[in-house]
Amino acid sequence: MNVYGYCERADPSFWAEPLNAVSNGAFLLAALAGLVLLWRAGRPDRPAAILTALVLAIAIGSFLFHTMPQRWTLLADVVPIQLFAFFYFGLALRRFFGASAAGAILGTLFFLAASSALAALLGLWLPPVLRGSTGYAGFVLALLAIAATLASRGQAGAARQIGLAGLVFALSLTLRSLDGVLCQHVPLGLHWAWHLLNAVVLYLLLHAAIAHRSSSGRI
Repeated sequence: MNVYGYCERADPSFWAEPLNAVSNGAFLLAALAGLVLLWRAGRPDRPAAILTALVLAIAIGSFLFHTMPQRWTLLADVVPIQLFAFFYFGLALRRFFGASAAGAILGTLFFLAASSALAALLGLWLPPVLRGSTGYAGFVLALLAIAATLASRGQAGAARQIGLAGLVFALSLTLRSLDGVLCQHVPLGLHWAWHLLNAVVLYLLLHAAIAHRSSSGRI
């Protein structure tokens, strides 16, 4: 495991992670694509606009962390990702399944607790080099569960996009986990692939949410 946390970073300088830094441009493209989707939808969609803004925040925060790895830039990197994930889960309960506002909040809180418990359990038996990715395992399972439920309800379009997002995120998480394991064989690491694939995941999720609201009229 690289002492700096990522295989690509060999020293503490600003531009020590060029691939990890530049690959955040994919998040900018995903945010831009989200704006285009919102414009094409033809009517205001505040929740989706918030999600799109969070994608932009993910791009900025991740770039800051991979150029200036400090405590505050770590928060700038992690917090927008967590906010997007939990806000999207709550929106999915409302928009895809018709849950009330209170039901969506309670469901999201339950998801938060379940994801934290799963991360803790995985951390008990995974080697230290892999524990940094355990916090995202719950999101993979949630996306696949949402897709399966939507498919069973006949909502094929949303199910296809969210299911694909779940599969891409599973691959992305695998590559993120292997970044520290394969440093000796892949000196530049694999974290940049995590960025590129996650940008695809975010776009698919934005597209599913915006398109479903346009067709169903739900909040």
